Amino acid sequence: MNGIKKVGLVIDTIFEKFTLLSLLALIFVVTTQVFTRKLFNFVFFWSEEVTLLLLAWFAFMAIAVGFREYIHLGIDSFTNLFPKSFNKVLDKIISASVFAFGLYLVIQGWDFTVLMMDSTLPATKWPSSITYAVMPVTGVMICVYSLLQFFNINTTRHNDIEEGM
Repeated sequence: MNGIKKVGLVIDTIFEKFTLLSLLALIFVVTTQVFTRKLFNFVFFWSEEVTLLLLAWFAFMAIAVGFREYIHLGIDSFTNLFPKSFNKVLDKIISASVFAFGLYLVIQGWDFTVLMMDSTLPATKWPSSITYAVMPVTGVMICVYSLLQFFNINTTRHNDIEEGM
């Protein structure tokens, strides 16, 4: 079981690092785009397209990280009015709903990715499917996190996130 946990942590770490890398790349491309436009009245032909691609990838992967860290919107002040037994059942329903959302992303994201394989992005000439391939990847991660949470396995890796907010 330790081997499976280590492999899972490696995959999770790669996923998180790739999410952060896409954010850094997004910041770099947008900053470069602004500077070249303002200073040289010139914009790289591919910059807007790559910006949108990175934004889509970062946004979807951040959804999965948000589910992993339990930082999505919750209404604790309302649910705290109910007994703990009710909240335990509610947590199971929420985990099952999150799993269903992840499964939806996997199925629909895969179908859409395959559908878009024949078209290309105009500036970079990359396949349009690259934009949508993040959906099934995110869906798999969400499914894994929700299954772990359903069985009361703590998925948080950064316990100090809410302290900074």
